[in-house]
Amino acid sequence: MLPVAKCAMAFNPKQANYLLQQLQVLVVDDSSFMRTTVRNLLYNIGVKSVIEAANGIAGLDRIRDDKPNIVILDWEMPLLNGPELVRIVRRPGVFPTPDIPIIMLSAYGERWRIVESMKLGVNDFLCKPVSAKTLLDRLLSILLKARQNTRVGKYCGPAPRFPTPDRRVVANAPAPEH
Repeated sequence: MLPVAKCAMAFNPKQANYLLQQLQVLVVDDSSFMRTTVRNLLYNIGVKSVIEAANGIAGLDRIRDDKPNIVILDWEMPLLNGPELVRIVRRPGVFPTPDIPIIMLSAYGERWRIVESMKLGVNDFLCKPVSAKTLLDRLLSILLKARQNTRVGKYCGPAPRFPTPDRRVVANAPAPEH
């Protein structure tokens, strides 16, 4: 297991290990190789419960039925891709858990995809290949420094970390920490 104390964030390592062990993480990816790789990374950092889905439609079903704590989602999949899944999940009144944390994990790291993911309401975006340390850092960031969920217009998801480009802070968003 990757030592939590080596993580770049400041926190109580015992608390972090306990939180990781209690997590149920859903990995949604059409590649069985990537699902196995991410599952093994999660096991290595201390996550005990990992469930999988091979496409976006199966992912929606797993979110509804299993109620995971966090979703790790591929961008490009057949039937229902990652962005389409996020659009469905982030619709309050339509989907039962619109505030579930979502990490987009993609082989495509173009800026427009990252920006689009954030606009859709993902909590974080990671590029493949991902290291255990990076995955650990992002999971702990979501668990220990959770951002308040907000609804502004059609957006439903985590409050932005920083002010919007026109320098206004989105309603209900906490002030950035310095």
